[in-house]
Formats: sequence, structure tokens, C-alpha cells
Amino acid sequence: MASVPSLAATVHQRVADALSAALPEAGSADPLLRRSDRADFQANGMLALAKKLKGNPRELASKVVSHLPVAATSADPDPVIEDIEVSGPGFLNITIADSAITATLAARAADDRLGVPRADSPGTTVIDYAQPNVAKEMHVGHLRSAVIGDAVVRILEFAGEQVVRRHHIGDWGTQFGMLIQYLIEHPHELDHKDAASGQEAMSNLNRLYKAARALFDSDEEFKERSRRRVVDLQAGDEETIALWRKFVDESKIYFYSVFDKLDIEIHDPDVVGESGYNDMLAETSRLLEESGVAVRSEGALCVFFDDVKGPEGKPVPLIVQKSDGGFGYAATDLSAIRDRVQHLKADTLLYVVDARQSLHFKMVFETARRIGWLNDQVHAVQLAFGTVLGKDGKPFKTRAGETVRLEDLLDEATERAAAVVREKSEKLGLTEEEILERGAQVGIGAVKYADLSTSASRDYKFDLDQMVSLNGDTSVYLQYAYARIQSILRRAGEGQRPLAHPELRLAPAERALGLHLDQFGETLREVATGFEPHKLAGYLYQLASLYTTFYDQCPVLKAEGGPAQVENRLFLCDITARTLRQGMTLLGIRTPERL
Repeated sequence: MASVPSLAATVHQRVADALSAALPEAGSADPLLRRSDRADFQANGMLALAKKLKGNPRELASKVVSHLPVAATSADPDPVIEDIEVSGPGFLNITIADSAITATLAARAADDRLGVPRADSPGTTVIDYAQPNVAKEMHVGHLRSAVIGDAVVRILEFAGEQVVRRHHIGDWGTQFGMLIQYLIEHPHELDHKDAASGQEAMSNLNRLYKAARALFDSDEEFKERSRRRVVDLQAGDEETIALWRKFVDESKIYFYSVFDKLDIEIHDPDVVGESGYNDMLAETSRLLEESGVAVRSEGALCVFFDDVKGPEGKPVPLIVQKSDGGFGYAATDLSAIRDRVQHLKADTLLYVVDARQSLHFKMVFETARRIGWLNDQVHAVQLAFGTVLGKDGKPFKTRAGETVRLEDLLDEATERAAAVVREKSEKLGLTEEEILERGAQVGIGAVKYADLSTSASRDYKFDLDQMVSLNGDTSVYLQYAYARIQSILRRAGEGQRPLAHPELRLAPAERALGLHLDQFGETLREVATGFEPHKLAGYLYQLASLYTTFYDQCPVLKAEGGPAQVENRLFLCDITARTLRQGMTLLGIRTPERL
């Protein structure tokens, strides 16, 4: 089915056409249409136009109104505009016909995508997110990249974009020489059952890392053997690579178990860590040096920037290759750009990375632009995110002052949510298994929503008590609104079905709900364009709030207007539920049918 134009788009076009007809000398002027608390929409373009044409804005506005079809004066049996009044300095206050609201929603309901269009000219976006480190536990600092990245992937794919996922895990560097050497000398350290759990895998890795580090710090001969092992790793020695692969795979067992708790799918082919670009590093350095983008400075290969200075005012370079011949993060990140542009054919490179790395990525992107890997057709964006804070407003730590393990945080959220569900479960008759299942859906949804409802660039406080509350801007509030609708639809009697009746007048709460539902597609377009999932979260919260008002003011199954009004209100319930479900799915949040 073709996409359904929003009422805002339809009205905008009609006012623009009326402008051209009434004032041809104005050219293609923008009517500046927006939602208004004085009417459904307000067009504010007359004021600027009057200055341009040196006319009276109210007189010009009246001319435009005379060219607009309005219900009272139009022969159109299905008018979109019910009424227009000129107010203030030429503002047009526009009221939409009830029939147009219902008919537009009916057209949306007939489409699986709710009338939301796909992109006219989709491109290819490579998104770099969820980047844990091999042989290290995931902590609260890994939460935002995974949650924001997963939501952006879902939103872009729904918009029609070709999306390539990349998980740039930390699986290379000097510490791995130490780990591999220890594994060679203690071959049974990683032994475990074939079906090891994530916790078992992490326990093995923790034991390996702590033992290797202790020996590295206390035994100079082991330290030297470890350094030689790094050389073997970089040279591709078969035995070394095989053992490296063993604990990389062990780490993945753990990573995947944590992502599974987060209800985020991670596919093995999408995990391309630092090691994946190892063979490109020398060539990347050569190309940068030959092009003159990078220069030698004190033996190191560097890129300098006029606007990047250190605390003493001296230039701070991006170091591509160290003076000892080793490669740093810059070489890897620049090689990744080469690969993503030249082989994956990306139009957009999106990095969901901590804001504290902004300077590094600014220099990497500028370097890539100077050599031509990025240009007007291919651009890179850092979706920089802020820090997760504790209730005290400081970086989130345990009582002992340690970084919070992500797995512990997710388990606590699930347990806290299960307790809330258990309190409400008597009326629903839920089994313990169902309580735990819904507890996971509610708890993980609460964690995700708290993150996604905040602009990515801002820090936010991690407060589980607030997150699992039924009141306020929480995912539980949205999930409860969805479950309430499903309850109403289940209770509908024989012959009571969701069916749109455009001929019916709408109550104020019905109109407000309907107009907001019609904005879903426009909201998603804005969210996808700006990589801003918090705007989708805000839309959904407002939708749930408007539905709550509708529920309080407009009886559904016992509507006084008879069977047609019951059907129409059931229709509003149904399309609200579908919109909530689709929107929350795009945020990676489940919608239980009963709650």
C-alpha cells in the first residue's frame, strides 16, 4: 500500500496552493504551518510575506482564506478543513474536520506500516555500536552504546535504509601477548563445558586475566616472553592466533549472554574487532604519508590540526604510527573507514561512542576527509552519548566505589520489575513463570527507555525506583497503556469491533488523540534523519498520556452514542495500540499483552 500523507502535509499543501493562487507575486512562499493550542494548526507565514510584499498581513491572510476550501463553503463532501479564522497579525488558525481525522486514521490502519513511507532514495549506513573488550567484564559504561545503537538500527531499517552493523570489539594490542603467553604455559586455564554459560565464560576469563597480570607484574622473564608473543601475534603465528581465537570465542559467549539479557541481537558476522583491520594498518599509514596528509614527527607518523592544541598551546597531533613502528587506535579507525567506504559502499558512517572520545573522532574524520575517504557524498557522524550517573549525580559506582557490572544491573532491574508485576498479578491470574517473563520485559524495557528518553548527548541518572514506576515518563507507563487497550479489546462483546466511522463527531479527547496518531510518520522521519530516538520516546509518552485522557473521558464499550460510536472508539483504541507497539518495537522494548 502507498504511504498515507499526514493531515499536516495535506493542509500545508492546500495553504501553499491558496497562497500561490491569492498572491502569485509571492512565488512559492512557505506558509509556516505548525501545531497550535489555539486551533489544530496555525500558519504563520503571512507576517514575513507582508513585509516582503509591503502589504497588510491581515488583508493578505483574508485573501488566502478566500482560496481555501472550508467545510461550510465547500462543495467537497469530505472536506479536510472544518474552519479557518484570521487572528492577530495575519495568523491562520485552522481546524481540521472530524471526518478527515477519522478517515486518515482509517487509511493508516489499513496498512501494516500504519501508512509510514519508506525513504525515497535509501542509502547505506554502517553503524558502529556495542563495543565490549575481550577478556573484560561489561560494565554500566557499555550500556548506552548498545541500547542507543540497537534503537537507531531498528529505526533506520524501518525507514528503508540499508544498514550494516559493526561491533568494534577490543580484541588486539599488547595485553593479548600477556594473556596468550599465560594460556600457553597454563593450557587448562580456559577449560569449561561445551555449553558454558556467560557467567562461566566470564569467570574463566577473569581468572585467566588476574593470574596473567599477577605473573606479568612479578616475573621479568614472563614479561619478556609476553612481549615476544605480541610480535608473534602481529606476525600471524599459527599457534598464537589459535590461542588468541580461543579466548576471543570465550569472551563472545559472555558478550552474547549479556546482550541476550538486554534483548539485543548480536550476530557473529557483524563482530569485526580491532584485529579485523590489522592487515590494513601498514597500507593506511603508507597512503596517508604519501599523500602528505600525515608527516613524520620525532619518528612518529602524525596528522596535525590548527585548532587542536594541548594545555600549553602546542599542537596535539593524531598519531597514526608510533616511533617504535607500532600502530595506535587512529590507524585502526582510519582503516575501518577505508573498509566501510570502499568495500561496504557506505554513504553514512555512524559511530555510537562516548562523548569523551569526541576529540579523537573529530581528528579521525578530518584526516579521512583530507585524504578523500570522506567527502560530500560520504560522511561520518559521531552519535556521542553522555554518562550514566547514580542518584547522587556522580558517575554510577557500587558502594565500594567500583564500576557497576552490567549483568548485575540488568538482573536487579528484572527482579525489581518482577516484584511490581507480582503485586498486580492476582487479578490477571499469572503463573510464576509468566511473572518472571513479564518482569524481564518490564525491567529491561525500563532500563532501555530511561536511556532512550534522554537525549543521547546528555548524562542521565540511573534510578530503578523511578524506572519501574507506573506513573510518569517510564516504559512501564507505556506498556501499561498498551496492556489496558488489549484488555478492552478482549472484553468487547459480540458485534463490537474496531471500525472507523468518519461520519461521527469527535469529542475533544478523541480529536487530540487522533491528531497525535497522525503525526507518527512525520515523527519517525525526523527521528531517522537526526538519529534521535529520544524524540520517538517523547512521542510515545505523549501518545500514552493522550490515550489516558481519552480513556478517562470517553467510555468505550458503554459509549452513549450507540453501536457506531462503540466501534469508532474501539478503532481509536486499536490504532493507538498498534502505534504504541510499533514505536516501542523500534526502541527495542517489548509490549506485554497483559500487565
